[in-house]
Amino acid sequence: MLPILLNLNSVKFYTFGVFLLLAFFWGAFLLWKNFLLTSQKEEEIFDGLFISIAGGLVLGRLLYVILNFEDFGLNILKFILINGYPGISLYGFLIGAFISFCIYFKLRKIDIKETLDYISPAAFLALGLGKLGSFLSGSEVGGRTDFILSLKYPGIEGSRHLTSLYEGIIFLLASFLSYKILFAIRRVKFPKGSNFFFFWWFFSLIYLIFDSLKTDKTLLFNFGFNFLLSSVLLLTFTLIFIYHFKSFIFEKLKVLQFNQRKNGKKIFKNIHKKQKRESS
Repeated sequence: MLPILLNLNSVKFYTFGVFLLLAFFWGAFLLWKNFLLTSQKEEEIFDGLFISIAGGLVLGRLLYVILNFEDFGLNILKFILINGYPGISLYGFLIGAFISFCIYFKLRKIDIKETLDYISPAAFLALGLGKLGSFLSGSEVGGRTDFILSLKYPGIEGSRHLTSLYEGIIFLLASFLSYKILFAIRRVKFPKGSNFFFFWWFFSLIYLIFDSLKTDKTLLFNFGFNFLLSSVLLLTFTLIFIYHFKSFIFEKLKVLQFNQRKNGKKIFKNIHKKQKRESS
């Protein structure tokens, strides 16, 4: 692993910090590029971005402290000093960021459902780069395994799953897919809000799948907290998707059936005409 990317004696560049910076800049760039397709003002988008990051950091840190309260106690300094007592809940960060973004846009009287669709590709891109940074820095260690694709960490017994690497690659692919979904929404192939639901559904699915391959898990009712929350979110957004888009799905099915019948009638007429010509 490479916890320090570059050591210049007096200055050290930490791998995870560098990738977090890359995640921020590339995510912000894609967010800006997406919103160029809309009539939204650039300053409003970036104001919303910084407000959402601040809200995400606060809620992410707060949730992490609550889940690991035995390590913090009632010492407020431990809550604040992230360098000395590191840790932020990714779920808390994402939920806090989305809530802050929604509140900001609500106050600005901007259509929230439409704007959330434009955020999803950038969020997936930032997550993918952040997970790659976690893997290269060794900050996230996978569970023990004998699988051929594994890695030995210094000072840690046994070979370990490449969990954060898998997640990073999948989230980068999800960013591309989410970008395609965005343009499908713009062409009215999918209804507004599809990308937002896809983000939470896919994120919770990936976290649910890979939870068993992780070692650093916060337990809640003898289950991993991320496993429980991912299960709830996955079920919730699956039901919301079915309920919210049922009319859209039924409409598409009716159009498909109508086209099939229409094509069937055309084929039947062509066959009938051909038979008449042959008989004459």
